[in-house]
Amino acid sequence: MRLAVLSDVHGNVYALEAVLADIRAAAPDAVYNLGDTVWGGADPARAWAEQLEHAPPTVRGNTDETVAGWHAGRAEHWREWVVAQLPPEVPGVLGRLPTTAEAAGGELLLAHGSLHSAWDALFVNRSGGAASPDELLEQVGSWPRARVVVVGHTHREQVACADGVTFVNVGPVSRQLQGDPAARWALLERRGPLWNVTFRRTAYDVEAAAAWALAHCPDGEKEAGQLRRGRPVA
Repeated sequence: MRLAVLSDVHGNVYALEAVLADIRAAAPDAVYNLGDTVWGGADPARAWAEQLEHAPPTVRGNTDETVAGWHAGRAEHWREWVVAQLPPEVPGVLGRLPTTAEAAGGELLLAHGSLHSAWDALFVNRSGGAASPDELLEQVGSWPRARVVVVGHTHREQVACADGVTFVNVGPVSRQLQGDPAARWALLERRGPLWNVTFRRTAYDVEAAAAWALAHCPDGEKEAGQLRRGRPVA
C-alpha cells in the first residue's frame, strides 16, 4: 500500500501542480489532503479546482475554518478577499470537513494540527515544548488500531516514534518557513506490518506564483516575499 499525503496548499496553484505531477509519477494507491487549502495568494481559485479534481481535502485546517466564517478576527479583510476568489459553496464545504479521518483500516490517522483541533500542533505539548513520547501516545488513546498519525499545520517536516506508533508531519506545499521554497509532501508505504515514510520536496515556478501574488492579492509583497525566500517576511 502506497499513500501520498499533502497539506497546507495555501492557495498556491503553482506549487500544487508541481506536487501533483510528482505524486502522479509515484503512482500511489490514494492521495490525502490535510487542509489549509485556499488561504493564500497564488491563485486560490485554480488551487481549489485542482484540489477538488485531484486531491480533495480529507480534513479541515485552521484556515479552512476561517474561510468557513469561524473566528476570522483581524484577518477578516483577507478572508473577504479569499472568499471572493472562490465558488460560493466553498466556505460551507470546508466547514463540513471533519477534524480527523481514518484510513488503511484504522491504521492511519489523518488530521491537520492535532487529533482534537485544527489549531493545535501534534508535536507541541501544553507548555509549548516538544511533546514527549508519552504525550504523543496520549493523543491516540481513543484509536487503539493506529500505527501512523499524519498531520501538517506547523509547516515543518517531522517524524517521531513511540511504542509502535509513528507520528509524521508532512510539511507544507506552500508558505515554507525554513529558507527553502520547494513544495513538500510525503509518501507512506506499508510493507507487511511495517510503515515507512519518505519526505518529498518538489521544485516549482516560484517566480510565477510570486508574480500572481503581487498582481492580485492583499499584502502581495509579503506573500511574494515568503514564496521566494521560503520564510516569512516581516
